[in-house]
Amino acid sequence: MWLDRWIAALLAPLAIWLLANALDDLFLDAVAAFAWFRARWLASAARIPVVAELDAVPQRRMAIFVPLWNEHGVLRRMLEHNLAYIRYRNYDFFLGVYPNDRPTLEAVEQAQALSSRVHLATCPHAGPTSKADCLNWIYQRMLLFEEQHGVRFESVLTHDAEDLVHPEALRYINYFAQNYAMVQIPVLPLPTPWSHFTHGIYCDEFSEFQYRDMPARQLLGGFIPSNGVGTGFSRDALEALAAAHSNRIFDPLSLTEDYENGLRIHQLGLPQLFIPLHLRQASMVATREYFPHSLRAAVRQRSRWVTGIALQGWQRHGWRGSARQAYWFWRDRKCLAGSLLTPVANALFLYGAGTWAWAHAAGRGWSLPNAAHHGWLGPVCAATLSLQCFHLALRCFYTSHIYGWRFGCLAPLRVPWANWINFRACATALRTFAVARWRHQPLVWLKTEHSYPHRAALDPDYRRLGEILVGSSYLSAAALEQALATRTEGVRLGAYLVAIGGLSEQHLYEALALQQKLPLGCPGEVAVAVTRAIPAEVARKWTVLPFRVAAGELYLAGTDIPTPPMTREIQQFCPLQIRFHLVTPTDYHELASAYLPSE
Repeated sequence: MWLDRWIAALLAPLAIWLLANALDDLFLDAVAAFAWFRARWLASAARIPVVAELDAVPQRRMAIFVPLWNEHGVLRRMLEHNLAYIRYRNYDFFLGVYPNDRPTLEAVEQAQALSSRVHLATCPHAGPTSKADCLNWIYQRMLLFEEQHGVRFESVLTHDAEDLVHPEALRYINYFAQNYAMVQIPVLPLPTPWSHFTHGIYCDEFSEFQYRDMPARQLLGGFIPSNGVGTGFSRDALEALAAAHSNRIFDPLSLTEDYENGLRIHQLGLPQLFIPLHLRQASMVATREYFPHSLRAAVRQRSRWVTGIALQGWQRHGWRGSARQAYWFWRDRKCLAGSLLTPVANALFLYGAGTWAWAHAAGRGWSLPNAAHHGWLGPVCAATLSLQCFHLALRCFYTSHIYGWRFGCLAPLRVPWANWINFRACATALRTFAVARWRHQPLVWLKTEHSYPHRAALDPDYRRLGEILVGSSYLSAAALEQALATRTEGVRLGAYLVAIGGLSEQHLYEALALQQKLPLGCPGEVAVAVTRAIPAEVARKWTVLPFRVAAGELYLAGTDIPTPPMTREIQQFCPLQIRFHLVTPTDYHELASAYLPSE
């Protein structure tokens, strides 16, 4: 049969490719297994520090860079969460915004009221350009901040607007920054229901990448690519990049400046570290975020990765360097062939299985093996299939270790969908890159729309008020223990500390604002008409004052954490969505005297 002959002709080179790819993965599996053994049994391996060791290292001043484009929908919640949960004192956020992205610019201006740690960095030109270009302007804003305030940031972290920063991440980076120019915190997708197949692909692939590829890369001396988020750079490393690359710390022409910087730091001979996945207080130490849930968004994001890492990387660096570096270039670029060939392999497998089943049902001989004139083809296909099953089992194991065995066991079912997404992403990347080259146009920032995690995803990291007070240096650990031992049952810790003079009212409310992720401070402008939105007796009962209506929301200033009974009673008089704004009792007394009628 002519079709069988065509299939057999395609099958021979395809089988060789698949076997070579499977053996390549098997090599990495073996290296990762040795890395696991070495980390647990050999003293020469890098060791995860205990809490006392993290505490013993003086805290470097850190700047967290967050480049933004159309991120107004998630920015506020990201800042509220991370400001409350990060267990580190000496850091600031620098948020990069384009002047033509007005909604995000307004969101950043509002966010600055959340904390004095938040700073706006406006790019001097319209966007979007590239993420790297935005990061470079954030760096310039940081330099201006240093000049104005007489400080120096010793480390720079990069994050995105949807990231959940692990509470201990900055302390780990601070610890390892003593010896490494670049420190990478693992990145993991947040868990979703099994039915979210597209997002589940990210769970599978990131689990495998963090457990296998990155430890193997570290052990074999390959360059560590930055993940773009959860990456800590020493100031010396950034200044070395600036000196070596005409002050372009982040390459503005690259769509994957994170990958590029990992390579460039390695080429400068500076040490890099990937912190292995591990648990700390029952939570995985990793940056967590949601990834695309739809086919279109996943293709868009992955096409940018393929364009930046495989195509631009090949164009810029070729295969230069040592054989070791060339091997990692091969690992990072083989998707250009693999993603395009995998659907072909799937189609051939389905054809072979279908013709075998038809021949078996009809009681006839299977004609496809007869069309293949290579005696070695059968053993090669059998070996390839066996290795593929082995790798699928490992992927199930990696995914199960993080997301549970039920979710992990479904990894094989997600593979065909992953193959289709990767095929489309690779095809899109090739087309986009070719068109840009043909027209001599720069590649622009292919922005992925993001969503921010809901509160339920954050409960394991809830912080007590006492922990925030000690972590922010408002109170010593000894003073906290004494207060907990001496306060009367039923008396709030904060109120007790203020009453005995152990804590100022302002510091108490700053800690409460961090814990509850609420803005703090006396409102700058109060709309007199809005103050009458609820009866004065209700306002005094709950110690609140309405002060603004915007975007269908009623803004309330109050001294207490909002509760469901408070919200229900207030909404009997005003059906608008309520946004709470904490103020100290002193500030509230002044507001009530100015705007509420006398009793």
